[in-house]
Amino acid sequence: MTLETTPLTPQFGVEVHNLQLADVTADHLFPELRALFEEHSALLLRGQDLSNEQHMALATLFGTIEDRKADERKKGEAFEVPEVSNVQADGSVSGEMDLHTLNLKTNMLWHSDSTFLPVPALTNILISRIAPSSGGATELASTRAAWAEMPEALREKIRGRGISHHYAVSRAKISEDLAKLPMFHKWPAQHWKAVLTNPVNGKESLYIASHAYAVDGYDEAEGAALLDDLMTFCTQDRYVYSHDWHENDVLIWDQRAVLHRGTPWPYDEPRKLTSLCVSLSDDDGLSEMRL
Repeated sequence: MTLETTPLTPQFGVEVHNLQLADVTADHLFPELRALFEEHSALLLRGQDLSNEQHMALATLFGTIEDRKADERKKGEAFEVPEVSNVQADGSVSGEMDLHTLNLKTNMLWHSDSTFLPVPALTNILISRIAPSSGGATELASTRAAWAEMPEALREKIRGRGISHHYAVSRAKISEDLAKLPMFHKWPAQHWKAVLTNPVNGKESLYIASHAYAVDGYDEAEGAALLDDLMTFCTQDRYVYSHDWHENDVLIWDQRAVLHRGTPWPYDEPRKLTSLCVSLSDDDGLSEMRL
């Protein structure tokens, strides 16, 4: 079966039109879907009525589902699909300055998921469950397309170097109180190559995030300035796709080659996404990311 697609932008990403993700299995249509993922870095599929169980089944086709709360879960307690949501247990929404909402606001910084974990993410499969009346878009930025067009003088400053990442770094950019919470200090700093090579097609991408805080060979101020310059270049409009959510939209993107962020919405309105990250494997280039 040939999957029908149209570009999301001239630089990267495609919308897949004639596929129901609930029908995808390891032997049926997933090879075609994975090939699109490797080639285009981001996939959009609309009108996907997936249960949490189907969401997990799809994610498992990409690899091992990330579980940041494995150490907190009581014996026999089941894994639950994480939600990116301001909806609380009683159905109300969290206040704009609540720590929960502030943590959601850190998602509005450009980042790649889980660069602070010992095994970072290959992909995020994000599904819209409740969409606000306005705002709340998810934006994607291709660091593969940006790296290919980056001036050589800037590329030379980062090529061959490593970057350090820590979870609390991104949280401190929003709130020092938020950054002090134990959940943001569960893992030590991680160190990854700044430039990654896709093992399937050999294309290079820049690997940065809001969690990044130090660059090999530079002092703190120089490293911070370089990270800012790189992020600014990679998030120019020409490298960005902005998605306005409708319920049952699904976005799937390559965390090795795509940054993302959320955008504000009326905080008195509910917004809910379900999010499953899949961890990188050596087949996805994990061993080659380490310095």
